Amino acid sequence: MLNTSIKIACFFIALIAFIRVNAQEKDSPKKQTADDLLNEWATDSIEDLEEVIISANKMLGSKFEARNRTGSAYYISTEDLKKHNYFNIDRILGEVPGVNLYEEDGFGLRPNISIRGTNPERSRSITLMEDGVLIAPAPYAAPPAYYFPNVARMQSVEILKGSSQIQYGPFTTGGAINFVSTDIPDDFKAELSATYGSFGTANSLARFGDSSEQFGYVVEYLNTRSTGFKKLDGPGRTGFNRDDFMAKFSVNSKAEAKFQQSLQLKFQYAREKSDETYLGLTREDFDKTPFRRYAASQKDFMQTKNRHISLTHNFQFNPETQITTTAYNTDFSRNWFKLDRVTNIDGNDVGISQILDNPSMYPELMSWITGAANSPDDALRNKNNNRVYYSRGIQTKFDHHFYTGDIFHDIEVGFRYHRDEADRFQWYENFRMLDGRMSLTSAEAKGSESNRVDAAEAISAHMLYKIKFNNLSITPGLRYENVVMSRKNWGTVDLERTGFDLSERENNLSELIPGIGANYKLNNQFSFFGGAHKGFAPPSSQNGQDPEESINLELGSRFDFWGIQGELVGFFNDYSTMLGSNAAAGGGPFGDDLDVFNAGAALIKGIEFQVSYNLLEKNEKVSLPIHFSYTYTDARFNSDFEAPRSIWGNVESGDFMPYIAEHQWNTSIGLEYGKFSANINARYRGELRSMPGQGVIPTEESIESMFLIDATANYQVTPKLSLMVNAINLLDNEYPVARVPAGLRPGHPFGIYGGFRLVL
Repeated sequence: MLNTSIKIACFFIALIAFIRVNAQEKDSPKKQTADDLLNEWATDSIEDLEEVIISANKMLGSKFEARNRTGSAYYISTEDLKKHNYFNIDRILGEVPGVNLYEEDGFGLRPNISIRGTNPERSRSITLMEDGVLIAPAPYAAPPAYYFPNVARMQSVEILKGSSQIQYGPFTTGGAINFVSTDIPDDFKAELSATYGSFGTANSLARFGDSSEQFGYVVEYLNTRSTGFKKLDGPGRTGFNRDDFMAKFSVNSKAEAKFQQSLQLKFQYAREKSDETYLGLTREDFDKTPFRRYAASQKDFMQTKNRHISLTHNFQFNPETQITTTAYNTDFSRNWFKLDRVTNIDGNDVGISQILDNPSMYPELMSWITGAANSPDDALRNKNNNRVYYSRGIQTKFDHHFYTGDIFHDIEVGFRYHRDEADRFQWYENFRMLDGRMSLTSAEAKGSESNRVDAAEAISAHMLYKIKFNNLSITPGLRYENVVMSRKNWGTVDLERTGFDLSERENNLSELIPGIGANYKLNNQFSFFGGAHKGFAPPSSQNGQDPEESINLELGSRFDFWGIQGELVGFFNDYSTMLGSNAAAGGGPFGDDLDVFNAGAALIKGIEFQVSYNLLEKNEKVSLPIHFSYTYTDARFNSDFEAPRSIWGNVESGDFMPYIAEHQWNTSIGLEYGKFSANINARYRGELRSMPGQGVIPTEESIESMFLIDATANYQVTPKLSLMVNAINLLDNEYPVARVPAGLRPGHPFGIYGGFRLVL
């Protein structure tokens, strides 16, 4: 398969080169300034350009900056987001080389993202930010991202994978993703857009903002909803409804002030009500009716609220020196009420993942789950996974750049004080199945299943120094993390938390995380870059538990010749210790205590490749851009260990990691002609393992490869009004995306959506 993929990549390069060489005109591309490139989000050649200081809420800010980092980076612009009209982050990130993911609900509500082979479960092993601020509900104490920002309201998405990511901890192994929300416009601007289509799926966005000399604002509201594409046995719903509200207000000094200052207040509120479940399907049922949902999931319901407020002050001493400080507070609450276990006639509990993995062992319990047979009282046990989180802190970043002769220097120093907490207060409600309907038979005391608080306090700092001389840029950096993880557990009896049976534990650590990256421009067509840095992820509150650690290397080249632009990168991540989790989201046992554990050593290596070209480069009226990206990932454990039941299980050295595709590629071809534009996108993801292993993947552990084609068309009716239509899964393929949390789960079937965008 690797040879085939390499041949495909070579074919694309050869095809592009052939078309370019045989073109009638061979003029060199017009050279543009850095400002032109930044303003137009243009794709740049490898040229001598002025350095750009990026604002504190952005990692990159433009495609130009992404192509000139000393480490691997990817920038998804506003135009890129509009091109596909996606509102599902899984589909958006599918085109980014080096990013692995597996879906869960088909809409991207809670994605499972891995960068360069990190643990994908709930995106727990990457640094997630919005406007440069950590966004996971409790990024240190409970990193699984049960809250994920709605990408439909974002201005851009930024991905860092190389050594420069040490700026953005705490997770520094795979990479960092930053979602950039809508900036305050320079002049009055209003936007109204709406789409509607299959399965009652709708997106509605209203946004307006304005700026004067010293004041600016932007306000937006987004609603995303769907009735869902799954069919529930018996009564109940399978859809979701999400609301997002965001507002920014800023004041700044007058243009003639000696020191330029600005103060920005951001407020964001989101809520979700979704009829989502952990309950999937057996293999036999998936093969017959992949979009079926069993009757025992009819009561499953997720409800969340996310409230975020931040205050950012920027002080510019002069054009070369500035300091930016942000204080932030995020509160997130959620209760996912869902079937967790089934009690058999002997009074023993069996987790739903165990039942669906081995339905022949539990025929009676399966008959209750499907509603085919009536159950005794209290047989179906639904858990209130009730949790409240907070995340708060203050961070500041100082940046100063200067020249000494022809040598450019840039010094960045950052500091962050952070606290977060996850408060679990959970209980069961028990049901019986009667004629396909669930009825409540008993409710246990609130807090009687789990009653504890996990907390973290962290002080982090980083320093990054960039020096550029002639064609060489070098960026050494150092990060420091000091973390105190703690847990207070009041047990399942002390529901008032008086402390008579309180157990406590604490884990402290300090870590230095060095890194260095370099970029050398051979000429205007080729540059080479590489880097080395230490990977780190904080452990849990178990006393003495080690953090995740690795040594990460990358070496790559960027090229731009004859209008062909691309990048080829090799990466090598050598873990001395990985961290695993026994969360139910990853197929863990019922109880879901979320403890992480020290796994063994691992080695992850791979290749990332991307290339872009306009097939009609010399045609002034028609544009035909194509893009191809490919990722090869070899992710294996390097030691034996026995893990609690999770997506890992018991591991032998040499086992491939689960849920990491060995091969995946994405290609798109667009058409732009006058007021009309269209894009076709094809994506392939190789077969996945659901458990570690070697050789041929057993049928009961296989998640088949998938091939999807999506298409989008836009028509600019007037300068202010545009119409759009997009279709996903044009071939209407039926494919599984995962075997977790419990049973096989389907991807989104064929869907078509149409709408408009009005900009004033």
